[in-house]
This record gives sequence, structure tokens and C-alpha cells, in this order.
Amino acid sequence: MKAEIHPTYGKLTATCSCGNVIEVGSTLASEIHLDVCAQCHPFYTGKQKTADAGGRIDRFNQRFGGISSGKK
Repeated sequence: MKAEIHPTYGKLTATCSCGNVIEVGSTLASEIHLDVCAQCHPFYTGKQKTADAGGRIDRFNQRFGGISSGKK
């Protein structure tokens, strides 16, 4: 590796809005603030709500499932 061309690698402190503090290695080496993290994100906490109201195929079959087109 060439000397003097690589950025310095230090500790980065990331603070989430929920209060969780994460320390990672980075070339930024300062402090950042996050909106969500793995401790408060609904996907990771199991509190995610799915908007499963039936897909397009299900809706089509409900509306036109009993109607035959006459073609076979």
C-alpha cells in the first residue's frame, strides 16, 4: 500500500433517536444521528404491519371468477 494516500480509519459514534448508541469503524470518524436503528425499526422489532388486502389476481377472481368467456 502506498503511504499518505489512504484516509484515516477511526471510530464513528452513531446515535439513534430512540437513544441507542452504536460505535463502528469508519473513515468519517465523527458523530452522526440516525432516525431509526435495529432496536427501534418496526421490521426488526416484529411490530411491522403488513398491508395485505388481497392482490390483483384475488380481486380479479372475486369479480370475474364465475363468468366464463365461452372460449375453451
